[in-house]
Amino acid sequence: MTLCTPDRTTTRPRVQRPHSPPERPRRFRVAGADLSASIAVFLIALPLSLGIALATGAPLQSGLVAAAVGGLVAGRFGGSPLQVSGPAAGLTVVTAELIQLYGWRTTCAITVLAGFAQLGLSALRVARSALAVSPAIVHGMLAGIGVTIALAQLHIVLGGTPQSSAVDNVLGLPAQVAHVHPVALGLSALTVAVLLCWPRLPGRAGKLVRKVPAALVAVAGATVVATLAGLAVPRVDLPSWSSHALPGLPEGPVLGILAGVLTITLVTSVQSLLSAVAVDKLVAARADGGVGVPRSNLDRELAGQGAANMLSGALGGLPVAGVAVRSVANVSAGAVSRSSTMLHSLWIVLAALLLVPVLDLIPLPALAALVMVVGIQMVSITHIRTVTRHREVVVYVVTVSGVVLIGILEGVALGIAVAIAVALQRLTRTRITREERDGRHLLHVRGQLTFLAVPRLSRALHQLPRGSDVVVELDGSFMDHAAYETLSDWTAGHLAHGGTVETTGPAGVRIAEPSPATAAAAAAHTCCRPWTPWHNHQCGEAPADPPQESAGTTEPATPAGPRRTTGLHLASGIGKFQRNTAPLVRDELARLAREGQSPSQLFLTCADSRLVTSMITSSGPGDLFTVRNVGNLVPLPGEESGDDSVAAAIEYAVDVLRVQSITVCGHSGCGAMQALLNGGPDDPPSPLRRWLRHGRPSLERMASRRHAWARISGRLPADAVEQLCLTNVVQQLEHLRAYEPVARRLAEGTLTLQGMYFHVGEAQAYLLAGTDELHSYDDVFTQVMPTDVRETAHAC
Repeated sequence: MTLCTPDRTTTRPRVQRPHSPPERPRRFRVAGADLSASIAVFLIALPLSLGIALATGAPLQSGLVAAAVGGLVAGRFGGSPLQVSGPAAGLTVVTAELIQLYGWRTTCAITVLAGFAQLGLSALRVARSALAVSPAIVHGMLAGIGVTIALAQLHIVLGGTPQSSAVDNVLGLPAQVAHVHPVALGLSALTVAVLLCWPRLPGRAGKLVRKVPAALVAVAGATVVATLAGLAVPRVDLPSWSSHALPGLPEGPVLGILAGVLTITLVTSVQSLLSAVAVDKLVAARADGGVGVPRSNLDRELAGQGAANMLSGALGGLPVAGVAVRSVANVSAGAVSRSSTMLHSLWIVLAALLLVPVLDLIPLPALAALVMVVGIQMVSITHIRTVTRHREVVVYVVTVSGVVLIGILEGVALGIAVAIAVALQRLTRTRITREERDGRHLLHVRGQLTFLAVPRLSRALHQLPRGSDVVVELDGSFMDHAAYETLSDWTAGHLAHGGTVETTGPAGVRIAEPSPATAAAAAAHTCCRPWTPWHNHQCGEAPADPPQESAGTTEPATPAGPRRTTGLHLASGIGKFQRNTAPLVRDELARLAREGQSPSQLFLTCADSRLVTSMITSSGPGDLFTVRNVGNLVPLPGEESGDDSVAAAIEYAVDVLRVQSITVCGHSGCGAMQALLNGGPDDPPSPLRRWLRHGRPSLERMASRRHAWARISGRLPADAVEQLCLTNVVQQLEHLRAYEPVARRLAEGTLTLQGMYFHVGEAQAYLLAGTDELHSYDDVFTQVMPTDVRETAHAC
């Protein structure tokens, strides 16, 4: 059959609208996604707010006040639209200590002063300076707080009363275990079991019920059991709002109050800013790419947190900070604006006013168990592995120990001091070794060359024999002026006495200052770029041979360029890999050789040479299980006619490698799609034509009136080829669902499918928008927006 290209004039009314007066904006417009997200966040925030207030020893209403104010004020005026603010577990230890030292009314006043301090810091625009704090210190602070929280709540779980410090809680634990309260322990065990098992419910039914937050189910289940069984346990007691305590004038030593203000300001600011950066990453990684959601303005976010803390303290609430758990739930639920954050606060206000009899039924051991689990989860194994990999485990351990044994501010100060000491030690640690090899003297310098290493460097250089051949290998990334002058002066003197000096980098690459001739030659090769090998260009190749004259005739010169040197390019590229890249990746490849491959996704794309999968996905060895073929086609099961390579790859990736996602990636200007469009029934059979028959369903889908034309970032495709390229991605995703292993994993909820389109000319990637759970797509490809690495580095 011959496919006729649709008349573009018939589709124009679909993208153009008649001229009409502009509509007046609706002032109170709330998206459906924001409404559903606000309910999900509310169900998580309600029990957590009560539990955190219980853990601090503050009035239970203070947790509800902080949650309501955090969502309304920080949500409305903050700079991170989807971040949810409220009482945070990271502030539990600080607040509990302040309450014990100065009382609740003074603690509220300290919260107000901390809000003023945050407003001042926002005016100075120093928000990004908080991101300079080492992640090891931040993770260590949160882990130390988590340990302290868990130890305190463990006593309530066992039916007792926590002590004033983590050390006292550890020392008093044996006596508490000896006098355990069985009823409190049973309710706490039930709460913990539900918290741990609820997110792991299997099957399609489990996937549906998992949408209800585990915290709500755990606390509600313990409440129902305690109520129906008539168990005698302490329960939530929300006093009348008329007796709610408001702040008073600060009473206590000035230095102590200032230290409290500084601690609250530091912890809330750093936690909120890092959480905002993490939220940006989550939004960018969402299926819709975060289209329409602005990136966080950190200075504005700090101002919003300051205003929220001022109002929360003035209304008798706990300190407020950006909370990761609730923010993740908000983003995952599909929130698109700050309306979801504000609505969740409205639900909390209504619950605090209308559901007091229900809240009073909640047993305190259940809340204590909930907060204890949250505290344990703050000690993240992933963070420990990260700081260990970056050789900052000492900073992490010192920070954790300081927070647990001394206090928040003191522990963070110790962590900063140790981090500075570690940085100085790395900067000054320089190893200089000398050996003789094949008549040449090799001086190997490992580490940074600063003025502190100059005496040892000078001594090692002057121990080399005069007039000898010397190779100085610099295995470091920094050399200051003093070290440079020392090395340059010695090199000049050694050359003057008849010796030779060669300075190389860690991979044996020679380091030399370019001469004027070299600089001119380099300027002539303006095509040299970091991606030069993609052009099959090799710098420094010999020019074409001159014409050969013989017996009055002139032979044509051998043509220069790729045709002459194509045979050498592969060997030259391999040589460069062995010299420059292999030393950098050898350890990682050795690990992969030992442990085997465990890629996270199957990436099925076209064989086009312009599509560099590792580049457009920022992936490395072991990350992707890649299948490439002409036209990124997925033949339906049983139709490969003897060649089961694609089906075998799908089965191996899904059943053996257990990949978590499969991506079908098409691209602009695909030659296979062009051939598919231009083909006809009378074309002679060929291997290419036989293979392209698997793309005919894409042609039929594009011509069908039952399917809307695919769009790319809100616009229609430029031509029929681009339309077919986009449609083909959607169709091949449908083919994937026909494979039994894929269908089974999709039903289990352990596999996702994703469509992708790469526009070669724009160097822009687009993701297919849709709902994989419903097995349907709306055939709209949305642009993947770039993220600022500097902002997200500390949130990893």
